[in-house]
Amino acid sequence: MKMSQLDRQLFNEVMVPNYAPAEIIPVRGEGSRLWDQQGREYLDLACGIAVTSLGHCHPALVQAMAEQSRKLWHISNVMTNEPALKLAKRLTELCFAERVFFCNSGSEANEAAFKLARRWGNNQNPEKNEIISFYNAFHGRTLFTVSVGGQEKYTKGFEPLPGNITHLPYNDLETLADHISERTCAVVLEPVQGEGGVTPATETFLRGVRELCDRHNALMVFDEVQTGNGRCGALFAYMEMGVTPDVLTTAKGLGGGFPVGAMLTTAKLAETLAFGTHGSTYGGNPMACAVAGAALEEIAKPETLANVRARSAQLQAGLEAIGRRYGMFEGVRGLGLLIGAPLTEAWKGRAKDVVGAGLRHGVWLLVAGPDVLRFAPALNITEADLAEALRRLDTACAELAGAAKAAVA
Repeated sequence: MKMSQLDRQLFNEVMVPNYAPAEIIPVRGEGSRLWDQQGREYLDLACGIAVTSLGHCHPALVQAMAEQSRKLWHISNVMTNEPALKLAKRLTELCFAERVFFCNSGSEANEAAFKLARRWGNNQNPEKNEIISFYNAFHGRTLFTVSVGGQEKYTKGFEPLPGNITHLPYNDLETLADHISERTCAVVLEPVQGEGGVTPATETFLRGVRELCDRHNALMVFDEVQTGNGRCGALFAYMEMGVTPDVLTTAKGLGGGFPVGAMLTTAKLAETLAFGTHGSTYGGNPMACAVAGAALEEIAKPETLANVRARSAQLQAGLEAIGRRYGMFEGVRGLGLLIGAPLTEAWKGRAKDVVGAGLRHGVWLLVAGPDVLRFAPALNITEADLAEALRRLDTACAELAGAAKAAVA
């Protein structure tokens, strides 16, 4: 069912027009299911763009929020708080990092990482300030992060942009080797480019980037805003890829739906951001850290990560079967439960049409550009729910394929 004319009118009257919301308004969620204003149910394979990592209203997260809401909501960073200290300690126990900076979003986490890299480089040499990123990358929507991201559509009209940022082809080690130099302070990359088409980095590329960064005394920064927190089958994707970054950023699934982000790094590098060099009023908020702490414990469970790997195989097999049946997409790719299905030549540019058809048949998915469908279901989605979601998607694709065939006839 579509949103009412009154709701659409209200949106147009009160909201800045930078969004184009779907034609439904969800009002309730539980697990991998959503319900709209009319009570219609949808299976959610989008999870708020990989955010509701444990589905909607997970009992452990609801309990953590309820308990913390009766204790302390906010104090700012003129003081620390127990949930922030507990979450930081747990993160450092579970990954390479020794120090944590908390913020509210992936953009803020990346902003902190890029500022650290620039300041660290300037401390070495005032000319060591080049940041290398890659085409089709996405690192956030602040002016700095959107400039480091390699997609012109997000920077056009916002010039002049921050300088000394170089964009190179992703997975092209030879080109990187030709460009990196002693002036480079950091190489920034996503282990899997999400917005850029769900394209994983090759192991050869990542190992080569690590080697080149070491050779030229540059920081290797992993943007794991989307790939982290169990999304790719390990707590962080770098753990699956045989390299360890110097700095890692995360957000999205960390809070299971509650806004929170973090930059993780070593003790030595953390010294770069000395007192007064960076901050965040809401960062490390007790409510956010309490919910994120509960989410992290659930995500880190072996059974959760095992389910990611099992459901990944199920999802990829199901998508490949649908693709063969209707000639709609092929070459399914990704890692864990971040999966992309590129459209075939005949369906190029119609990713949003597939999403719309899916919504009509009760399944919600995403796009990664006009030519790739993106799937990011809850890490704990059940085998039965995923099978039902694939069945609904199959019906949606059959409807589109039938309409296309009829139009030709």
